[in-house]
Amino acid sequence: QVHLVESGGGLVQTGDSLRLSCVASGLTFSRYTMGWFRQAPGKEREFLATTSWSGGGTYYVDSVKGRFTISRDNAKNTVYLQMNSLKPEDTAVYYCRLRTSNQYDYWGQGTQVTVSS
Repeated sequence: QVHLVESGGGLVQTGDSLRLSCVASGLTFSRYTMGWFRQAPGKEREFLATTSWSGGGTYYVDSVKGRFTISRDNAKNTVYLQMNSLKPEDTAVYYCRLRTSNQYDYWGQGTQVTVSS
């Protein structure tokens, strides 16, 4: 079965950077897209970014465009989220999502990012 495990979260200060990683295992397919989401306490889960299988097609929500960069290494079954210029409003649990070519979703357990003011 498919498992996704996020890592790289932590407690940082405003303006700092973090790089999140998400490693997938148990894959029996390829050509899947990967994305990052986040959920702050009391709020709904928010879409952040997605990347195509090749990594050449990316899409970002306006609130993180220019600060966050999504990338992937298919040889390692890993997707990354480079986060720069972090703000307190970026504080949330960050989740990765794998979406198959037939639109089936797998989710990781999340990693906590806390940005102090």
